[in-house]
Amino acid sequence: MTENTQKPKANTLWGGRFEGGVSDIMEKINASIDFDKILYRQDIQGSIEHCKMLVETGIITNEDGQSIQDGLTQIEQEITEGNFEFSAELEDIHMNVEARLTEIIGATAGRLHTARSRNDQVATDFKLYVRDACDQADEALKALQIALINIAEENADVIMPGFTHLQSAQPVTFGHHMMAYFEMFTRDRGRFQDARKRLNECPLGAAALAGTSFPIDRHQTAKALGFDGPTANSMDSVSDRDHALEFMSAAAISAVHVSRLAEEIVTWSCAQFNFIQMSDSFTTGSSIMPQKRNPDAAELCRGKSGRIIGSLNSLLITMKGLALTFSKDMQEDKEATFDAVETYSLIIAAMTGMVEDMKVNPEQMRKATDLGFITATDLADWVVRVLGLPFRQAHHITGSLVAMAEKKGGDLDGLTLEEMQTIEPLITDDVFNVLSVDKSVASRVSFGGTAPSEVLKQVESAKKRIG
Repeated sequence: MTENTQKPKANTLWGGRFEGGVSDIMEKINASIDFDKILYRQDIQGSIEHCKMLVETGIITNEDGQSIQDGLTQIEQEITEGNFEFSAELEDIHMNVEARLTEIIGATAGRLHTARSRNDQVATDFKLYVRDACDQADEALKALQIALINIAEENADVIMPGFTHLQSAQPVTFGHHMMAYFEMFTRDRGRFQDARKRLNECPLGAAALAGTSFPIDRHQTAKALGFDGPTANSMDSVSDRDHALEFMSAAAISAVHVSRLAEEIVTWSCAQFNFIQMSDSFTTGSSIMPQKRNPDAAELCRGKSGRIIGSLNSLLITMKGLALTFSKDMQEDKEATFDAVETYSLIIAAMTGMVEDMKVNPEQMRKATDLGFITATDLADWVVRVLGLPFRQAHHITGSLVAMAEKKGGDLDGLTLEEMQTIEPLITDDVFNVLSVDKSVASRVSFGGTAPSEVLKQVESAKKRIG
């Protein structure tokens, strides 16, 4: 075996403390440039504003400041146009940018890092990225809500079975069913908006962990970067990853909502239900069964929700054992968050497309209400309201009538008055007014109920609330 006598390369940006350099293994495990290069815009934006502040406070000269800003602008253009060569030896986006800046303007580039550390630098970049992700999630959810509002309004009077335990429970309208998901995604938007408010404090200027002795103006950089103000504690500033955890928590909860709707789409589109049809845009065929139309987009949304939950869990586990302040473990925050942002964006876009693509089959939905004695609750309510009997007694009477109808092989409205009166003599022919699904649905006019008139009120309210 030939001995590898090549001396590992030292990273010059680490300074004079390190002479021997790093092994190939250390370089590989330490480098993050393959994934954190996505932060280049945020990194350059933060550096430009830090540079402006250094000039304003007299820490560096106007001439040096302008040279640095021009160099950074050139680097951003190079990366955007795909002309920038990233180096794993330089570890991350921050050191790659600084090294290139040194190539462009020389030793003056070294003045940029005055009064800051990579710790507060990366914390600022990451917050800017997560803040953008919160805004993008909010806009994507709004588009999904609009799609839900539209399909709910179009189908406000389409009657279908409402289910509990996947058993027919009570008749509802499809519009009402869709508006339930509107409410879920409204709460999701609120979570992203709340997370954005909490994260909107700027870590820049906290330096490594203890602040700096230079006369910097943290309020200036915070304002310039769109933050409400600077973070209050330098140690918390560089060790906090709550913003990533909150984003992924909101995304995980929302992904569960997407998954639930995806499961409904999978169920509704199968031949046994046939409540909806999806076009070729969001389905695939089978390599062996030519009749198949598989709801793959919905299934993938359902599956990818677990991926987002996994990303959240990964970062929670990483953070739980870390003492203040920064540890290299925290480099694991990026890949999990980046993947969650990308995956979440994809499933929201896919679900919006599926809702817009969905073709509703009202006749089949209505036909399904013939199964499962779906107006039994209406019958029990009638016994209480008209006959004045306690609900528990009405429940028992209705259960006996359901058993009778089941033995006959029909539904409740297939029983004669005389047959009903063998169970409860006080029943009159007025009972047949509540056994139709149309009257059942129309009667549910309580606030938030399923009556078509109420659904249309919900739709109008939703249009005003959507923002």
